[in-house]
Amino acid sequence: MSEQQTSKVNYVIGPDGSPLTVADLPPPDTKRWVIRRKAEVVAAVRGGLISLDDACRRYTLTLEEFLSWQRSIDRHGLAGLRATRVQQYRQ
Repeated sequence: MSEQQTSKVNYVIGPDGSPLTVADLPPPDTKRWVIRRKAEVVAAVRGGLISLDDACRRYTLTLEEFLSWQRSIDRHGLAGLRATRVQQYRQ
């Protein structure tokens, strides 16, 4: 019975439409955050693959940083995650 309570999702659909597992997530020591990696972390949290707390701890992200990635995807799609376009997408 405890297995049902602690069971997690095995995979979610990633930003490119393919299955995304915990093993497919960016490594914890990631320094270069390209669009795809940010989108994978957001998809993993939204799909329940990892919790928001786990993602922030694993990648040393602030809550505000993660939420800004999520807002950017919601407002502008994956292109909103481009670091070179931050000023253009700010509202």
